[in-house]
Amino acid sequence: MWPLILGAGAALLLNELFEEKPKSNKRIFISFAIEDAKYRDHFVAQAKKGNSPFSFVDMSVKKPWNEKIWKQKCRSKIKSCDGVIVLLSKNTYHSKGTRWEIKCATQENITVVGMHIQKKHQGAIPPELKGQKIIIWTWENLEKVIRKI
Repeated sequence: MWPLILGAGAALLLNELFEEKPKSNKRIFISFAIEDAKYRDHFVAQAKKGNSPFSFVDMSVKKPWNEKIWKQKCRSKIKSCDGVIVLLSKNTYHSKGTRWEIKCATQENITVVGMHIQKKHQGAIPPELKGQKIIIWTWENLEKVIRKI
C-alpha cells in the first residue's frame, strides 16, 4: 500500500513511472469552409481536453489576408505541418479556399485527411480529396488518423 503522504520528489518519480507518456504534438493545418468555423473551434477545443486521446498544434489561418498574401502565407503554414485535416460539410465542395488548401497540401506532399463533421448530413466530397482517407468525426477515428500523420 502506498503511503498517504509523499514528498514532492517521490510524487514526481511516481508520476514518471506510472503515468502515460505525454502526447506528441503534431502540427495540423485545419482546412474548413468559413461557414463551418464553429466546428473548427469545437474540434480544437476537443484536443485541449485532458481526456483527449490526441493532441496537435492548430495551424489554421485565424485572420483574413488579401488573396495574394493569403496563398503565400497559407502555403508556408501548410508546408510547416505534418498533416491537413479537412472538415467536410455541405459547404466544403463550394469553398474555393478549402479546395485550394487541399491542392496546396497535395502539391507539398503533406498528408491530407477528410473528416465529415456530421454523420447524417454529409456533403459532396471535393474532387481534390480523391484517393485521400475520409473519416467520420469520432474520438477513435481522430486518434488513429493523427497518430498515423
